[in-house]
Amino acid sequence: MSSVVRSKSIRCAVVSAAAVTLFTGACGTGGDQGGDAGPPRSGGTLRFSVASDAGCVDPQQVGSSDTLYSLRETVDSLTDQDPATGRPVPWLAQSWEVSPDAKSFTFRLRSDVTFSDGTPLNAQVVKANFDAIPKLGALAILSKGFVTGYVGTEVIDEHTAKITFEQPNAQFLQATSTAALGLISTADAAKTPQQRCSDGVIGSGPFMLSKYVPNQSITISKRVGYGWGSPLWSKQGEAYLDSIEFTVIPESGVRAGSVQSRQLDVATGLGRADEAGLKASGISLLTRSHPGAVFNLGLNNSRPILRDVQVRKAIQAAVDRRQVVEAVFASGTVPATGILSHTTPGYTDLSADLALDVARSKSLLDAAGWQIGGDGIRRKDGTRLSLTVVWFNNSQNTRAALELVQQQLKVVGVELQLQELQVTQFPALIGSGDFDGLWGGDLSRADPDCLRTLYSTQQVNAYRLPPSELDGLLTAQAAEADPVKRAPLVEQAQQLVVRNAYVIPVVELETVLAAAPTVHGLTFESSSRTRLHDTWRS
Repeated sequence: MSSVVRSKSIRCAVVSAAAVTLFTGACGTGGDQGGDAGPPRSGGTLRFSVASDAGCVDPQQVGSSDTLYSLRETVDSLTDQDPATGRPVPWLAQSWEVSPDAKSFTFRLRSDVTFSDGTPLNAQVVKANFDAIPKLGALAILSKGFVTGYVGTEVIDEHTAKITFEQPNAQFLQATSTAALGLISTADAAKTPQQRCSDGVIGSGPFMLSKYVPNQSITISKRVGYGWGSPLWSKQGEAYLDSIEFTVIPESGVRAGSVQSRQLDVATGLGRADEAGLKASGISLLTRSHPGAVFNLGLNNSRPILRDVQVRKAIQAAVDRRQVVEAVFASGTVPATGILSHTTPGYTDLSADLALDVARSKSLLDAAGWQIGGDGIRRKDGTRLSLTVVWFNNSQNTRAALELVQQQLKVVGVELQLQELQVTQFPALIGSGDFDGLWGGDLSRADPDCLRTLYSTQQVNAYRLPPSELDGLLTAQAAEADPVKRAPLVEQAQQLVVRNAYVIPVVELETVLAAAPTVHGLTFESSSRTRLHDTWRS
């Protein structure tokens, strides 16, 4: 494999020395706590349970971790990102060059890669993929955001592709390591977004999609002859497992109980109440804090009540994050201390701005003209200070967390009405903007550019932010290749999001997996999703 060639400034922009420190030690070990199981064995089926189904089996369009646990295994990426250091490493691209202005990225591809339909990977496939991504629909928030300003892809020769943008796009190299930019076959890139979602896509990954039953299960099968895995994997060639079955089980207690009884091998989306029983039965709990944006109460800033920054700040000051974490989430989870998690390169500690201060919250609402009514809920000009918050049942913790926030806000006279929707309704909800608040807003990405995806008015703008100086900062940081110059832009952007209370940060997202003693080699990638190529069962 030839050496990787890239500009020094881009390399540094992807990860700083501070980021290396933050990544180190973030992930648990593989599921080998059951003792010495001997050498790895090939074969068998891993039974993996998740809480929800996104209703789409195209990794370029799906953002839900529950679905990406499976789909990540079906596609390879141009690069990979070391979860311990944040550094990019070769994968499908054996080397790359970045122009000094960070507007063009030239990738030299491996020549031995094929998709599971037998077609080869070449520069024309790369062009077909990146030409199609800007045309995807509302689901493809991540992939479309990564290629903002895309001009085109030039086929230099059979195995060399040059991708060009209108403006500097320093974040793009890290983006090429994500599942959202995982490559699919030319034939699938030409299909409509709806066809790709319902039928699935052909990738070059170590597993293939073999069966999809909406809201029930996804099954992937080993790709025979696979031989171009990431250098970060411990096993070369084919995966150990013959297949992996991902079953949708909405109830956390049922998922936990199924692992305890050994009906399942792995379960995710577990809460604090599940821990004691799992540990008592010899189940390993593997955890890793997600880099990127934290779980938050996202506010629709276009709503009449929420246009007032004083109201938003009052809500922010009334939330007791530590109480939510300690009452609801798994051990080791930490309260949000900013809009980015502490494992994200460029993270800024804004805990002072997020301190619980009930007296300040009440004072802000008083000053904004909201007076306490007879039922304890504030009113102004005949309007109740009542907000409808939408949530999706893709985590056992969500309802309990929101109900606790609901109680906390009632103390200062704010009413939250909670509305549950299915995960498949998310795109329509974002498109309509028919909500006051939206629980979630987390975006796992080991780069602070996730802020641009979520909060730039030039992107999807799910929270209906008004145009402001934040847009310029987010655009500038994405274009800045010099890490020294990028850092203050990222810091200022975080400060604006938090100090304007555009959303209300609550808790850092933590992946918690329960793994039976028979599961080995289960690890995490840089976005805190699973790596399953090296996983095996004893």
